[in-house]
Amino acid sequence: MNRFRFGDSEESASDLDDDTSDLPFPEPLTRSSFLAPDFEPANYLSSLTNRHQSLEDLRQELRNLDQLLSRELLDLVNENYGDFLSLGSALQGGEEKVEQVRVGLLSFQREVQAIRDKVEARQSDMEQLLNEKRRLRGHANIAQALLDFAERVEELEKRLMIGDAPTQHRRESVEGFDTDSDLLDSESEESDEEDLPAGSPAAPLVSLRRLENHIQKYVYLTRLASRIGVDHPFLLNQQPRLAKIRATVLVDLKTALEQASHAGERRDTKTLAVLRLYKLMGEDTSAVTALKNLKI
Repeated sequence: MNRFRFGDSEESASDLDDDTSDLPFPEPLTRSSFLAPDFEPANYLSSLTNRHQSLEDLRQELRNLDQLLSRELLDLVNENYGDFLSLGSALQGGEEKVEQVRVGLLSFQREVQAIRDKVEARQSDMEQLLNEKRRLRGHANIAQALLDFAERVEELEKRLMIGDAPTQHRRESVEGFDTDSDLLDSESEESDEEDLPAGSPAAPLVSLRRLENHIQKYVYLTRLASRIGVDHPFLLNQQPRLAKIRATVLVDLKTALEQASHAGERRDTKTLAVLRLYKLMGEDTSAVTALKNLKI
């Protein structure tokens, strides 16, 4: 017979459950593991894979450690609470230090405000000076424009012979007759005289080129006056002179229109050229009146 005897299954299972001396129990969690400067929760949990411990047991152990630390912190606060309360009354002479700091801050604040006031005052002075500079520059520009206006008026009066010979009708010499650029084809003075009918008055021919130049100068004067301001006292005093210039130029235009009506084959060309000068001068109404009064 066999001398070995085996117990039943229930007795064997009970013996195995009670004998746990050889199992690898995990060591308790230490505080030093959480005090590392480069502590990372995820890395720390991944390092606990060899503890042979369930997740629930690990969670409970961490919870117990947290409660332990909370109790220690509370005990530490209770032990030092009296010292903390007596800290305020134990300080002596702190009011003087605080007062010194406060006085220093007030002094610094006053200095900053004084500097700010100086900067703002200097800024205000600079703005006033810049405004004065702009105002003087504007006056200087106006003065320069007025001088230019006066010089051009005087020059145009000399060209039109206004004031130098008030009783003598101003005429341009036949010898100085110019060809009409961009208005008429170049022709000689003799051909113009041949176009005049016999018995017509021997009036010197009006040069359309010079007349156009006079009109351009007059138009420039009117535009310059508008830019300066027609209500300027100096320009108001110059209005009579400007009116004489306008009247003289209109007389020349009327004379040129009459001469164009007797130009023979070149009648239409010269008439259109004179009408262009009327339009350049902005005297369309005067042109219509002159055409109506023209005797052909």
